[in-house]
Amino acid sequence: MADGNDGALRRALRDPIEALARLVGGLGTATLALLTALVLIVVGVLCLVGVGLPLLPWALAAVRAVADRERERLSRWGEEIISPYDAWPSGWSARLRAAARDPATTRDLRWLFTHAVFGLVLGLFGALLPLLAIEDLTRPLYSWALPPGEVTTSVGISAGGWTGMVSSVSLGAGWVAILVGLGPAMARLQARPGRRLLAPHPSIDLSARVAELTATRAAALDAHTAELRRIERSLHDGTQNRLVGVVVLLGAARRALKNDPALADGALEQAQSAAEQALAELRAVVRGILPPVLEQRGLGGALAALAAGCAVPCRVSADVHGSRPASVDATAYFVVAEALTNISKHSHARHATVEVRQTRDRLFLRVEDDGRGGADENAGSGVVGIRRRVEAHDGHMTLTSPPGGPTVLEVELPCVL
Repeated sequence: MADGNDGALRRALRDPIEALARLVGGLGTATLALLTALVLIVVGVLCLVGVGLPLLPWALAAVRAVADRERERLSRWGEEIISPYDAWPSGWSARLRAAARDPATTRDLRWLFTHAVFGLVLGLFGALLPLLAIEDLTRPLYSWALPPGEVTTSVGISAGGWTGMVSSVSLGAGWVAILVGLGPAMARLQARPGRRLLAPHPSIDLSARVAELTATRAAALDAHTAELRRIERSLHDGTQNRLVGVVVLLGAARRALKNDPALADGALEQAQSAAEQALAELRAVVRGILPPVLEQRGLGGALAALAAGCAVPCRVSADVHGSRPASVDATAYFVVAEALTNISKHSHARHATVEVRQTRDRLFLRVEDDGRGGADENAGSGVVGIRRRVEAHDGHMTLTSPPGGPTVLEVELPCVL
């Protein structure tokens, strides 16, 4: 019985605190929704006069970003809400068409304006409740230092004298009672539009999305197996043979040490050279697994190092900040490394550029060269491997390479921790 009472007490304390955290979190997304709604209204007005249409895809991208943030918030406090979106296509017109065709866009807009009003009001009230309670409960501690006419409660009632102090404490207890009694219901009411509108519509068939994720997972496993096979071949055919040669040469040197020191010295010199080559090959294998330069210099510095070693003059523009999963940085590094290798071998380019930038939850890569173009994904140039790596992270890759050039490789990777 005592354990049951303790559990009920813990729930009674935990539920209002969780409700307050949910209301404050909803206040944050409601503020973002309000700002985004204002931007969307301004863009809509500009579209009426013919100058806002180029801004419309970016405004809709902001709506999607705020809605996805609310999906993440609601998923932390209940059943997971899966985003119905695929990756954004590249290009202004393609993004506008994708947003217009996607039924989730309309549902996100309905949620945006609803949450910007009702979610904001509920979040503000929920955030004010503990502040009002603390103010009224602690007023008797400092009211003696204030002039009698200025001592009032949070609702403007005079709090002078003993009667006023009792009124202030009673009002503070009332705010606490409202938070405890109505806080969870307010949090559920604030979350209801998001759970109703941001979840995939029941009529939407997610089987294609499930099939896509299954295919990318299979491709990721294939890529992982191929990478392990490559490492095994490198160690077996290269480093292991070098070490076997070192052992043989050391044995020969040991046998010749007493009878022919000069021969032993030559064998030792060859063994040292073979050991150095084995060490260099082993370092190359280690760098192929996860380049140390990523940890030492970060993604921007690592890409600059790649560009410096490229046979074609290459310029790097990096605007990356914040933290990302190490696998995302490694994928971005290998994508650029493979792309620059292809440029050096096949493009006959004079110049190349690498651009990388990060938004809140996306990493964008763009590699361009002024070569002869005509890159074929199925011609064994490594582009298939790039696509598999990108799709394994649920990313998106676009290759544009008309005959005569230029060749542009664009990659988008989610980088949510």
